[in-house]
Amino acid sequence: MGEVVAVDQASPAQGVVDRVASVLASGGVVVLPTDSVYGIACAALPGNPGHARIFDVKRRERSQTLPWFVADEGDLDRYGREVPAWAHRLARRLWPGALTIVVRASDAVPPEYAQDGEGGATIALRVPDSELCRRVVRSLGVPLAQTSANTHGAPSATSGAAVEEGIVDAVDLVLDAGPAPVGVASTIVDATGPAPRVLREGAVSAADVARLAR
Repeated sequence: MGEVVAVDQASPAQGVVDRVASVLASGGVVVLPTDSVYGIACAALPGNPGHARIFDVKRRERSQTLPWFVADEGDLDRYGREVPAWAHRLARRLWPGALTIVVRASDAVPPEYAQDGEGGATIALRVPDSELCRRVVRSLGVPLAQTSANTHGAPSATSGAAVEEGIVDAVDLVLDAGPAPVGVASTIVDATGPAPRVLREGAVSAADVARLAR
């Protein structure tokens, strides 16, 4: 059973950050709070066994891919290629925050984390409004591959107490920061074309995406 550790995601203790980074660097899987909903994550390292474990824990097909948490806007060009200027405008205005941007994947993205598409592989990136998540990413030196901490088809957990018991049992560590501040999944925007295309409307409205991309 995964150990449950209380944490303040806005001002996490360095010892907690170090412990999470150590578990993830060794192939572990962690449930952690974000600004939107709770997520289940592994280090986005090539050949990481934690990657496959997330799909097993969620009971989800491995043909699907996991969005990445990154540290700042500069990672759009590190892990993406041909990123349009309007996508950078969205990132500057809405990151950190509950907006996920899908870009064409650069060579820095290991193949097992990328989604195949007509125009080439893509990767979904987000900078969460969580000091905890960003500090863990910086400590690891690689993004977090993550998805909502729920089994496939179940409601997303918006607090530590709402994480399913089966998930708590299956992971290495659970960080509980109480209710997530936003409590709604991130909005997902496809940035592989000439204009933003909202794939999922969540915490950020489609109207705000269109307005802020201009």
